[in-house]
Amino acid sequence: MKFSELKTQIDNLNTGNGDGKLNKLKNLEAILNVVKSINSTLILENVLEVVLKNAIKISESERGFIVLKNINEKLEYKLGMDNDGNNLAESMFQISTTVVQDVFFTGQSKFIEGAQSDTNFDSSKSILNLELQTILCSPLLADDKKIGVIYVDSTLIHKIKDQNITDTFEVLAGQAATAIRNAQLYDGQISAYNALNEANIQLIQAERKTLKSSIDSEIGHELQGLVHMALLEIESLYRQIEKSEDESEVKIAGKKSILFDRLKLKSKIAIDSIRTIQRYAHALLESSALTLNTESGEINNTIESVIRYTSPMRKFMKITFESDFNKIPVFKYDSEQIEHLFVHLFTNSAEAKPDATIYVKTFTEGNFIKIIVSDNGPGISEELRNKLFKLPTQLNPGYGLFLCKSIMDRHGGKIELMESEIGTKMLITFINS
Repeated sequence: MKFSELKTQIDNLNTGNGDGKLNKLKNLEAILNVVKSINSTLILENVLEVVLKNAIKISESERGFIVLKNINEKLEYKLGMDNDGNNLAESMFQISTTVVQDVFFTGQSKFIEGAQSDTNFDSSKSILNLELQTILCSPLLADDKKIGVIYVDSTLIHKIKDQNITDTFEVLAGQAATAIRNAQLYDGQISAYNALNEANIQLIQAERKTLKSSIDSEIGHELQGLVHMALLEIESLYRQIEKSEDESEVKIAGKKSILFDRLKLKSKIAIDSIRTIQRYAHALLESSALTLNTESGEINNTIESVIRYTSPMRKFMKITFESDFNKIPVFKYDSEQIEHLFVHLFTNSAEAKPDATIYVKTFTEGNFIKIIVSDNGPGISEELRNKLFKLPTQLNPGYGLFLCKSIMDRHGGKIELMESEIGTKMLITFINS
């Protein structure tokens, strides 16, 4: 029975009288209260508990069980309870699997009254051994899709074949299925959100680590060059001061000029300071050498993994991914860093065109493993082409491609912009040594 039909019955009963009708009205109003409590939460465990407690109460059964369909399309034990509200272990789930499987397969409820003597029902061993007398079992149907079964039983005989009782139990099962399905969807959304959030955190942390390493390296190289030039100039100046002092005839009481002493002292201080900066620059270069955790892997699987966990993100909801993966030999690379590289490339495409099509192709040429990542976006202007892979500055704030280049440099490979009539096309090259 559908929920709308139930409400119609209540409306009709309100216009009538008589004890029978009043009792039926009372039962139907009770189920409405149950439905209200079932739909008051989206936590799956809470929904299952509320459903089963009320199913046992309404049917006056001794115990009940809920089984749900898992990802393998098999029924899986979820919850069992007795009429005192105590949870029952899965080992207590000793019921007629024939009844449960039959109800799930046919999608039709089964109500058995006097199971021990019912000649119309082929009693199974479990029913006989447990001395079961009353069984109510209904499928859980949500949007006409079977998601599980709700089952209650008792060793006592109850008058359950009354239309009022069976209708009530089926209404409960129908509303329970909707509530359970909503709770499952909510649980799935929470799990997906947590997974995406964790992926984002890892990406941000790795991005910062890579960026710091790349900037440290760039600063270290720049400092090394500047310090080297400054040191040469100061040492040359010091030698010039010494030469000028020797050639000077300015003497005071047989002592050298105080002026030259001061100049030499300042020069020595400058030389010592520059040597300190030189050591600092060297330390930056040492610390910037980000360790590669290279392991043998399949690059196609790595790219597919990135596509799989970025696709659900809001930024990529309208993005279409297309791929042409050719057979690539297993080679050594840092899968985590390469994942970040592809995330940056995909992000650039999505930011340039939110509904872009991103095309990824992998292939080999001799000892080279090549990957082309292209899109149908607006492309890159001539003004930006020469700045793509350079260290970020105020005039050139983006650092995504700078990080990509740093990652490929560490792998002994390269990333470069290819000519393309439409959108942007990047070529990534590894050497398979």
